[in-house]
Amino acid sequence: MTHTPQADVVFENGWIYTGTEARPRRGALAIADGRILSTDPDEVARLAETAAERIDLAGRLLIPGFQDAHVHPVSAGIELLSCNLTECDTADDALATIAAYAEAHPELDWILGAGWSMDSFPGGTPTRRMLDAVVPGRPVFLENRDHHGAWFNTRAAELAGIDANTPDPADGRFERETDGTPAGTAHEGAMGLFDRVRPRATQQKAYAGLLAAQEHLVSFGITAWQDAAVGEFMGSPDTVPVYRRAAADGTLKVRVRGAQWWNREDGDAQLEPILARRDEAAAECDPDRLSLGSVKVMVDGVAENFTAAMHDCYLDHHGRATDNRGISFFDARQMADFVTALDREGVQVHFHALGDRAVTDALDALDQALSTNGPTDNRHHLAHLQVVRSEDVARFTPLGATANMQALWACHEDQLDELTLPFLAGDAEAHHYPFGELAATGAALAAGSDWPVSSPDPIAAIHVAVNRVAPGAQRPPLGPEHQKLTLAQALDAYTQGTARINHLDHATGRLVPGYYADLAIVDRNLFELPAEQIGGAVVDETWIGGERVYSRAEGSDPIAAAQRAPQLDATGAEA
Repeated sequence: MTHTPQADVVFENGWIYTGTEARPRRGALAIADGRILSTDPDEVARLAETAAERIDLAGRLLIPGFQDAHVHPVSAGIELLSCNLTECDTADDALATIAAYAEAHPELDWILGAGWSMDSFPGGTPTRRMLDAVVPGRPVFLENRDHHGAWFNTRAAELAGIDANTPDPADGRFERETDGTPAGTAHEGAMGLFDRVRPRATQQKAYAGLLAAQEHLVSFGITAWQDAAVGEFMGSPDTVPVYRRAAADGTLKVRVRGAQWWNREDGDAQLEPILARRDEAAAECDPDRLSLGSVKVMVDGVAENFTAAMHDCYLDHHGRATDNRGISFFDARQMADFVTALDREGVQVHFHALGDRAVTDALDALDQALSTNGPTDNRHHLAHLQVVRSEDVARFTPLGATANMQALWACHEDQLDELTLPFLAGDAEAHHYPFGELAATGAALAAGSDWPVSSPDPIAAIHVAVNRVAPGAQRPPLGPEHQKLTLAQALDAYTQGTARINHLDHATGRLVPGYYADLAIVDRNLFELPAEQIGGAVVDETWIGGERVYSRAEGSDPIAAAQRAPQLDATGAEA
């Protein structure tokens, strides 16, 4: 007797984008035991007759769940629970929010948080005196949205022993007053001089932050991500125990690949501990739920504070060349050696490479790894790619390097137009975020957000990738027409492209029988919309492993999710 399968859920009467076809088709999909059972219309129609649940798509679009290729969920969640400045559009808004937060939390020794925007302040650099006026007695330390700079007050500098005689570290700098006193903004490695005095978030708060972030991210249809820096870094708590606990107790619903932080001070001595953590996680966790098989290497800084590593010099306010080409956090030859060692051990390297010189150095490292070790399946990738020379664009495919795009940034906006482009030499705009040029060479594409640096909304990022204009903005497209992606290219990068670098493409990223039922329902068919209307679409539902984890009709409150989290002591054990 032939066994007739039983469907748990059938989605019908809608558009289905499987990722295996050029466009969506009218159809239906059945799932059972957490996996896709069928996408064949006739078979699904039969299965619907006995399905436990039937969902009417009513013309909506069913797609593979989005996967974010570069995101910082734990730190973002902690920020949701701290002095959160991400909604502040002006300096006055930020200062009012800080004052209100300090008043509401008299029990806190330090006022900590993040999210201020550089374009809210002259030159992108707020001052200590502004903070002194609203929080005079307690230390304040607030990272900006891109987390490559921080705003501090006088009391924080005093506690850290920072004054006019404090030299800039090799990997960062302070903005200074005329007498040399740090003025209140620290860039890159200069932030680390506060680490010995500012408190870190507890394991309890980090765990609550992870759950808050997860609640927020699934509301955008995100079913998996690559955490772009796990472990201890830049004053953060160790996030590996947070993830491992969430995986063990079943609160981690999404699928996560963690990129362990490669500390620029520790050298080769950190390789063995990194491998040990990878192997411990593999023995303890389902690798389709949690893997620590990647390493994050931050090659350079960011362009708006002139620390992105560039081949050409930055310009001054008069358009004259300076002697500054940004900061490379590693010697290029040494980086090539440790990247080769990581590659030999089967570790994926996730590069932060923003300036064109950083991109060259990262590709040179991969070239050495390939020459030394031969081809591997490690799937290395370069994130951000703000400026890339055409000669380096052509190297991605032969080196097997994936372009990890943060496409939401590929448009004209104040921070780019006022703090970046005027200070870059030559035709930098033409080489900004060259996604179309990369795609034309056959380079593999993945996509992510870098949240909390910017919104985690994949649909907004796809809108920019297709239009090179922010949703609703009245500005010209960024760069030449050939840098635009098609809708299918951008959507595939955010689904099967990221699934590939997450080593989840054997079971996610497309709607194929046998794959996990990791799905998102979009309120309209993106492929039927004019390109300029893509950003108006929203996610109605998110499913992971056949379970509905988000419904727009029911709403989502990330703060409430954090408050529902189990209370943990400092070791991460439940209190």
